Amino acid sequence: MAAEALAGAGREVVICEAKPSPARKFLMAGKSGLNLMNAAPLDAQIAQYAEAAEWLSPMLHAFGPAQIRDWATGLGQALFTGSSGRVFPEAMKASPLLRAWLARLEQMGVGLRRGWRWQGGAFDFATPQGPRSLRPQVTVLALGGASWARLGSDGAWAGHLAARSIPLRPFQPANMGFRVAWSPHMAPHFGQPIKGAELRAGQQSVRAECVLSARWIEGGAIYALSRALREGAALQIDLFPDLDPDVIAARLSRQPVRLSLGNRLRRALRLGGARLALALECARDIPADPAQLKALRLPLLGPRPLDEAISTAGGIPRAALTEALMLRDWPGVFAAGEMLDWEAPTGGYLLTACLATGHWAGTHAAAA
Repeated sequence: MAAEALAGAGREVVICEAKPSPARKFLMAGKSGLNLMNAAPLDAQIAQYAEAAEWLSPMLHAFGPAQIRDWATGLGQALFTGSSGRVFPEAMKASPLLRAWLARLEQMGVGLRRGWRWQGGAFDFATPQGPRSLRPQVTVLALGGASWARLGSDGAWAGHLAARSIPLRPFQPANMGFRVAWSPHMAPHFGQPIKGAELRAGQQSVRAECVLSARWIEGGAIYALSRALREGAALQIDLFPDLDPDVIAARLSRQPVRLSLGNRLRRALRLGGARLALALECARDIPADPAQLKALRLPLLGPRPLDEAISTAGGIPRAALTEALMLRDWPGVFAAGEMLDWEAPTGGYLLTACLATGHWAGTHAAAA
């Protein structure tokens, strides 16, 4: 997106891509449908960026969901809005959009040099043809965060910036699963979703699915709470968010005590499958305290590794950048995307902010 903004302003542009093919993480995002953006009102979307909302707001107003929709359809990709408000290409994958985008950039005269890996210095590269150096008038760094290193975003750029004394915040996983030490009786339910529950962490709550895996819990609900959980908040699960505790207690009290607890829960509350297994895993003495079903505490053992996270927090802080996203300590060099220290939940917000910051950095670099 930075390259398109620069080329559109008449600049001669070269993209240096470390991998043999470009946009590998973009293509990976497309495997789950390529959630480009969200259909919620823009102000509500901006709030999803938490303390970075004020910083990103002008960028999202300049190139936000409305502009992204026009950009995608201009590349021949019709979009649709799902029931959750997430917006996807009708093709439900990234490759048609990427092919059209690369063709447009080529028509605009943008060069793409594959297998060029930045080695630091001013702009020195290891390339298939040997060492090469570039001395551009302006540069936009768009090198990603530090997750899914095999796709290219390995965070190695942090060392190059640190060598120039540019302040950085440590990388942390975002939108990731959390490790759990399940008991053996949970094994038949691995891979199954928990539906209809409300999950809470600290002051946050969300109604969305989560999925039980062999050594962790993940899914949209967990990703939405991942920051609070990462920072130490306890995870609570309300299996019956629409039932009062008294109603739950009354229904259970009418069941014969000769039945097993599992059968009482099935008959009184239609609890079964993975939801029943989770209740039996986390609750203690449900008959004496049925309200536990509205606040199951699931002990977490910490987040999944950084490289497995959907996105990362940390990177270049706002204070190290001008309002144009130029590095204060490296004039003429701009930064965008996951390199910047912001995070947001899944739901379209990640790609939206990456595109918005890329457009902002490219537009301001072109004017520099």
